[in-house]
Amino acid sequence: MEFGELLCAEVLKKVPHRHFVFSIPKLVRKCFLYDRSLLTDLSRCAWESLKVIYQDAVPQDDSVPGAVIAVQTFGDFLGFNPHCHVLVTDGCFYGDRGMFRVAPPIELKKVERIFRHKTLKMLLAKGKITQETIALLSTWRHSGFNVFCGKRISPHDATALENLARYIIRASFSQERMTYLPQEGKVLYASKQDKQTKVFPALEWMAAMCSHIPNKGEQMVRYYGYYSNVCRGKRQKAGTDAAAPCILEVRGDVKAFRRSWARLIQKIYEVDPLVCPKCQGPMRIISFIEDREVVQAILKHLGIWLVRSRPPPKVSAPVSACTNEAWQQATEPAGSSEANCHCQVPANEDYLYCDPQYSWDDYIQSTP
Repeated sequence: MEFGELLCAEVLKKVPHRHFVFSIPKLVRKCFLYDRSLLTDLSRCAWESLKVIYQDAVPQDDSVPGAVIAVQTFGDFLGFNPHCHVLVTDGCFYGDRGMFRVAPPIELKKVERIFRHKTLKMLLAKGKITQETIALLSTWRHSGFNVFCGKRISPHDATALENLARYIIRASFSQERMTYLPQEGKVLYASKQDKQTKVFPALEWMAAMCSHIPNKGEQMVRYYGYYSNVCRGKRQKAGTDAAAPCILEVRGDVKAFRRSWARLIQKIYEVDPLVCPKCQGPMRIISFIEDREVVQAILKHLGIWLVRSRPPPKVSAPVSACTNEAWQQATEPAGSSEANCHCQVPANEDYLYCDPQYSWDDYIQSTP
């Protein structure tokens, strides 16, 4: 309750806010279990993902959103599940007078793709995962990365902001849902809706709780952008921190903002899609091809039509119809050369950090 009052009184401004939740797949959660310093990098990945989207929505040169990010590591039954709760301004501040412009509705799929890219790039740079792990995740129909966005919170709804601030720093377990059986040495823990109950031996329960205790000096709540300690300190020194911001509504066409795919790619991946990769000269769109058969023929000719498809299943004979030696030959690949590999993913490792989600195929299908 003290944190909620402090946040609303001294940090948050009377502008629209939104609540985001960033979660990651189970395959990479163990990296954060054994190295809790990565939780700071995870919160920064979430912040940079939102910053890119909101700054693109408010195209002023000095526009910046404000965010408060709390990292939680627990799930419903104290399983290790690192995720970020973000309380962010639904728009950007700009100018010396504290002007604030509201952003148009945010497309969660774009935020999710940016967050996935930045998180995997961070883990790869720190040596926590390999290129093979990223290639495996790219074959999944659902990547495991997820972004939730709540409804817009009004600038005058202080109660909702305070309740949300209390929620994002809640404890890892609830005493009301916990029942200790001293004779058996076990703990019964109920789910949120009391629909399920899990039994823990006492020592396992203590071990599960200890896995969520922060290290000495570890900060679980961080402030970014307009709400960062540096920006707040500068405004307090200049005597402008108490000034109420002037709220401006959405400017420009929302549909045009959603179609700005080239500008988003350039900001996110630091690659301009309208620059020729061979001569580095500027490219321009000559025409749009909307016939799916023509597009498929072109991409097949370039050898990139089935880049993201799953490899075909291996053909093997029934066990009863072959000897052990024949069964081994039938189930193993016919060689280690690249010609015998069924995988259709290009051999170039740089493809992992290109932008597969903004492919021409997806763009044409989404174009009216």
